[in-house]
Amino acid sequence: MANDASTVFDLVILGGGSGGYAAALRGAQLGLDVALIEKDKVGGTCLHRGCIPTKALLHAGEIADQARESEQFGVKATFEGIDVPAVHKYKDGVIAGLYKGLQGLIASRKVTYIEGEGRLSSATSVDVNGQRVEGRHVLLATGSVPKSLPGLEIDGNRIISSDHALVLDRVPKSAIILGGGVIGVEFASAWKSFGSDVTVIEGLKHLVPVEDENSSKLLERAFRKRGIKFNLGTFFQKAEYTQDGVKVTLVDGKEFEAEVLLVAVGRGPVSQGLGYEEQGVAMDRGYVLVDEYMRTNVPTISAVGDLVPTLQLAHVGFAEGILVAERLAGLKTVPIDYDGVPRVTYCHPEVASVGITEAKAKEIYGADKVVALKYNLAGNGKSKILNTAGEIKLVQVKDGAVVGVHMVGDRMGEQVGEAQLIYNWEALPAEVAQLIHAHPTQNEAMGEAHLALAGKPLHSHD
Repeated sequence: MANDASTVFDLVILGGGSGGYAAALRGAQLGLDVALIEKDKVGGTCLHRGCIPTKALLHAGEIADQARESEQFGVKATFEGIDVPAVHKYKDGVIAGLYKGLQGLIASRKVTYIEGEGRLSSATSVDVNGQRVEGRHVLLATGSVPKSLPGLEIDGNRIISSDHALVLDRVPKSAIILGGGVIGVEFASAWKSFGSDVTVIEGLKHLVPVEDENSSKLLERAFRKRGIKFNLGTFFQKAEYTQDGVKVTLVDGKEFEAEVLLVAVGRGPVSQGLGYEEQGVAMDRGYVLVDEYMRTNVPTISAVGDLVPTLQLAHVGFAEGILVAERLAGLKTVPIDYDGVPRVTYCHPEVASVGITEAKAKEIYGADKVVALKYNLAGNGKSKILNTAGEIKLVQVKDGAVVGVHMVGDRMGEQVGEAQLIYNWEALPAEVAQLIHAHPTQNEAMGEAHLALAGKPLHSHD
């Protein structure tokens, strides 16, 4: 392998997804000489096969629902169906615009962009396109891919992953979704809006099982109302083709049939065959192990994003990439509080949260030290106007800070910004209560919830 590098880069990044490109942009901004290596397109899963395209589909589904339901608002409209090619054109246009902008950013920051499949070749180098790219430090950011289960082969035909679902040339008449986490419920929501008959299979006892149980129950109630079916608490056993679809059998013998099966059981790290283990990088189940500053056990190698066992969220990748760049540039850095990261599931209704659940708070502080309050969106004027139902639930350490904010309702993802400030600045309910929230807004519900928790409720019962 020829070493054609005329210079040694300060930072060589393997992977141009959220974590990798954020590190590249911030590192270059801080004066580091950066090389960014990506085998596909800069932007990674989030931009091309994840966050952005799924939210575009969900918005198209929202428009479809609004057309169907327009008469309840006094507007006469006719819903004539889903034009799948036009939906894809809209989705791909959003992606293309953001992709072009990101390419421009990479170029303007003078990042050396190398397109090709890289492989870690030493503690300070990556081989790509028959060349060796040397760096004082290497950042691994190779991301993740959809996972499956033992004995379940994703064939891209009737048994598909989220990657296939995003480019499907039709609206399936019926669909089974294996997995009731974020990916599963988002596709369930979008496909139902498009007109599919949807059934979600989740082995654990609730949908979105990592959320506060109250949020899960509210989502389940909303899904029932929308006609989205789900089976909880029983695990998958097998899937087989039928004459014109797929049959799924659970371990308790229950059977479900549909046109397609979407496997949404999570995402696994991309790390095999990339030279990580050969260079002595510590790993566990395919994940690269890091400390709170994203350092691996090899002093010249860091890792970020879905490749490491932290929250698989694009904004977590951004934060981790920025942390690494700033650490290498000599700035003082602070470890990420992952409980303080906002989390949003963009189904209808949305589920948003920051901080810890009530159950976790009781585990940490003791049941007698935890106070929980639910504020029903029925008392919020703007939510009534939008015809959305749901709640904001606050979890507080008794006489102390709010340690969890859990929300269900349309557009709740837009309220999570204030929620993360409340959690991360360790706000007391009385401190939030004295802030004036605009009326009528859904954001006002956040203020009302804290007014109630502070003992002075306005538009809610004592």
